[in-house]
Amino acid sequence: MTRFPERPAPVPSGTHLVGGAVRDQLLDLPVGECDWVVVGSTQAAMEDLGFRAVGTDFPVFLHPATGEEYALARTERKSGRGYRGFVVDADPSVTLDEDLQRRDLTINAIALAPDGRLIDPWGGRADLEARLLRHVSPAFAEDPVRILRVARFAARFAPLGFRVADETLALMRQMVADGEVDHLVPERVWKELSRGLAEPAPQALLRVLRECGALARLLPEVDALYGVPQRPEYHPEVDTGLHIELCLEQSARLQPADAQIAFAALVHDLGKALTPTDELPKHIAHEQRGLEPIRAVCERLRVPVDARDLALHACREHLNVHRLHEMRATSIESLIQRCDGYRRPERIAQIGWVCEIDKRGRAGLADAPYPNRTLLDRCHRAALAVQARDLDLTGLKGPAVGEALKRARIAAVKRELGIGD
Repeated sequence: MTRFPERPAPVPSGTHLVGGAVRDQLLDLPVGECDWVVVGSTQAAMEDLGFRAVGTDFPVFLHPATGEEYALARTERKSGRGYRGFVVDADPSVTLDEDLQRRDLTINAIALAPDGRLIDPWGGRADLEARLLRHVSPAFAEDPVRILRVARFAARFAPLGFRVADETLALMRQMVADGEVDHLVPERVWKELSRGLAEPAPQALLRVLRECGALARLLPEVDALYGVPQRPEYHPEVDTGLHIELCLEQSARLQPADAQIAFAALVHDLGKALTPTDELPKHIAHEQRGLEPIRAVCERLRVPVDARDLALHACREHLNVHRLHEMRATSIESLIQRCDGYRRPERIAQIGWVCEIDKRGRAGLADAPYPNRTLLDRCHRAALAVQARDLDLTGLKGPAVGEALKRARIAAVKRELGIGD
């Protein structure tokens, strides 16, 4: 049952709860932030009530007591390419139905009045029941960010049985063909992509982007993995693109809502798209070939440094971690050092999870044991426990101190392994 949240004064006349808060109540999901729209008001009237104007692209105001955002009802008219090319009209004559019409999906275009009435002019409740992600109007095509948002909502709601409506998918394909996605700014692409990777079903995001053609434009390095064969004895799913989808599924299962780990899983096998045809289905040195395309993706999308570095380390080292039980203590300690595991200890655990996700992200192997992750953690803890202050460094200076510390860490790893070097 929907409920209009109690609001502290002042509450402007014409205030409605809109968007995700209404949608999630109808789905019996926890409600996060509330979005408020005010119909029939003006900037002067809002400021007279104590609200502070903060919007630059359209009129948004902060509540004087709660700091929540209240937006004036508005319409938008396309004036250029990309998602910034809009003219906004927030005249008091703009109706609630008109404001809802400019929204992306019908399930996000439902409003709740203070008296508990639902205002649903575009069929959002019916689409919630039908589990459909459907665009409100043809104006959807004016904003390419909506392609990414639909993919993100697919990743969020796929576990509830939602799918993209056929007519919406067709419109998204046309938008891609018209070149709209080519005008997206990198920061916005990364923002939506990273949010989608943190949803409960990030593999659905990948599928939707691929189905509408946007994956080939935004992440051609990932799109190129589809159709690339792998050795069936190691990868029963064979297709590398399907392997990545399975990895994203495992990422959400093993490390839910962790966008950095999901991104590393997404790109860890980019080198397989570069394997010479005569080497297929083997992928010799794909972990080295994958580094440059990861750098290209991260530079193009301006991926944050922490996410980029984790992705690069996981790509380079994932085969080493898979054969960790065969490696000597010196090699294991070198791996920890290469990954900056002494200054950034959390990174080793992250790499271990990416490797387990890689191993389980294969047809029929979702529940396969992966002891190498815990083995890596044990070796890392042993090496990390060795501190220079605990060693006898008498007479040693400069590089000799570092060498002594390295030998002590290797010895600690040996003891953890219980084997000789």
